[in-house]
Amino acid sequence: MKKSLRFGAVALAATATLTLASCGFGGSTGGGGDAEGETTLNLLVPSYSDATKGLWEDVIDGFEKENPDIKVDLEVQSWDNLEKVVSTKIQAGEAPDIYNGGPFAGFVGDELLYPVEDVVSEETYSDFQDAFLANAEVDGTAYALPLIASARALFVNNALLEQAGVEAPTTWDELLDAATKVSALGGGVAGYGMPLGSEEAQAEAAVWLWGGGGSFGDASEITIDTPENLAGAEQIEKMIDAGATQADPGSTQRSPLMDIFIQGKIGMQVGLPPTVGQIEEGNPELDYSIVPIPTEDGSPFTLGVMDQLMAFQNDGDKQEAITAFFDYYYSADVYVPWVQAEGFLPVTKSGAEQLAGEEALKPFLDVLPDAQFYPSTNPKWSATDGAFKALFGQLQSKPAQDVLAEIQAQVDAG
Repeated sequence: MKKSLRFGAVALAATATLTLASCGFGGSTGGGGDAEGETTLNLLVPSYSDATKGLWEDVIDGFEKENPDIKVDLEVQSWDNLEKVVSTKIQAGEAPDIYNGGPFAGFVGDELLYPVEDVVSEETYSDFQDAFLANAEVDGTAYALPLIASARALFVNNALLEQAGVEAPTTWDELLDAATKVSALGGGVAGYGMPLGSEEAQAEAAVWLWGGGGSFGDASEITIDTPENLAGAEQIEKMIDAGATQADPGSTQRSPLMDIFIQGKIGMQVGLPPTVGQIEEGNPELDYSIVPIPTEDGSPFTLGVMDQLMAFQNDGDKQEAITAFFDYYYSADVYVPWVQAEGFLPVTKSGAEQLAGEEALKPFLDVLPDAQFYPSTNPKWSATDGAFKALFGQLQSKPAQDVLAEIQAQVDAG
């Protein structure tokens, strides 16, 4: 059965991040309040799509109507400029009151952020997916609010699997068997799309290493060269050696490989929510399904990625206004349309419930509670990410143990 693609077309559009003109922070009203007692919140956000600015303006309009004593000044920056802009503002003593960004551990170390529980109601706090909230913690305290999520699932070419006489797999053994039989169909068809090239090697590595019970570590320690991770790396080698993947997986990049899946030449490949829209654009007649990622024992798992909202303490007199804004924004009737329009997944339980009827999203929503994340609050994560991109593709020609040891050594060297 083909998937419903109404959501996917929006998701495809959201993959093109455009730079939007900045509205700028309001000058004379930038303090805690103006002559009429009005509080002004400065909101700095990145552009996810050409719709981002308008979507935030709609949220702000609704909020200001319900809270006439609070004004929100919006500034939209490209992702390329965002971190430089926020750093410059902080150095000048003009940090935004609310910021939508990625890494935040440095702000916590400098004691710049409110703990999440200080700027949302108990009802809003309890509505976040537990796995995502835990990923926003430093030393057991959440300092960032999950904003949007992306997750991974297995895209399956139904026609190819049917020709090979196999069903969608749930375990590694089933995946190896199914992919090998699909590859045996010939005609340039590959059973499993295995992108180990530099574009996103860390993601494919996580799919396999974590699917066997491993991890990349946590906020305090990066752990790559472990027995648990070795199981996943050796399974990758089994897939390659059995001819279950495309040719030369060690240097294959994810995006062009997904294009080949969309053309109908790959049996199975891990993809993202925007992949649905890419299929609608590139091959709407493709007969495919979306299922959970197979793991060693079939237990549920997905690689989760999220961006965050955070609140800077600044002079401390805007806490109530910030809380009012967050509680308004995360209410399901406001938050869910915003997330849908940007093509992402909701990080709230109420949001997931409201979108449960979206057939194309359901496989991703179902695995969100089991999401695992990169240890992005560890100072060595950047080096880890680079090491995977540079070295993990060597699994095609080197023993798995040696590859993991090399990655660990590069991480430890900084």
